Amino acid sequence: MARNRSILARLLRATVWLVVICIAASVLAALILRWINPPFSAFMAQAQLAAWAGRDSSYVFRHTWVDLDRISPNLPLAVVASEDQKFPEHWGFDVEAIEKAYALNLHSHKVRGASTISQQVAKNLFLWSGRSYFRKALEAYFTLLIESLWPKRRILEIYLNIAEFGTGTYGAEAAAQRFFHKSASRLTRDDAAVLAAVLPNPQRFSASAPSRYVQQRREWILGQMQALGGPEMLDDIDAYPNRHR
Repeated sequence: MARNRSILARLLRATVWLVVICIAASVLAALILRWINPPFSAFMAQAQLAAWAGRDSSYVFRHTWVDLDRISPNLPLAVVASEDQKFPEHWGFDVEAIEKAYALNLHSHKVRGASTISQQVAKNLFLWSGRSYFRKALEAYFTLLIESLWPKRRILEIYLNIAEFGTGTYGAEAAAQRFFHKSASRLTRDDAAVLAAVLPNPQRFSASAPSRYVQQRREWILGQMQALGGPEMLDDIDAYPNRHR
């Protein structure tokens, strides 16, 4: 009995230390990424490994990092208008949207998400794709971590550089070059709205040959961009009420 208790105690200590080390490593990684640009995301790595494993010769990886000030202000406004209009105000979660999605999902076979831009950065940058309670818990942890350690502009900058805008096409610069043959700094309002319109499913929707649905969604996004007040509304994004950085 004493030996069994000793083994259990050692296992418990090892587990506690493992948790502490994992937390410390994640905090250190988030701190580093506040200033150092990530060369790739976990989602990019997973997609590339899947293409290699499946011997998919058609898969082409496209990604070029550009700082936020080298991206047309139309694009950050478009993705905020499309994906997360409360982004400047919340601390990582849109509680109202989550409650609405939960209520709808109770009576629908089609699952509706309510992920904020911060949540999308957390899961795409650090985690694997899929659905499980464990993964959702990690997503919530990393969301709170980056919201605590990064300014909103940094979250938006990383989002615009790791978001998938088409199969194998990640980030604003790669998308601008592939679909519009121009740099991200020259994206027009229409270009930005189209890119934002395909974000819910970039492997199904195309920015270069937008479907009727994408065109309708683009028009809605353009209207929301105007309603939000234009790109100027993001100029002082870290000075919004309750944002103390």
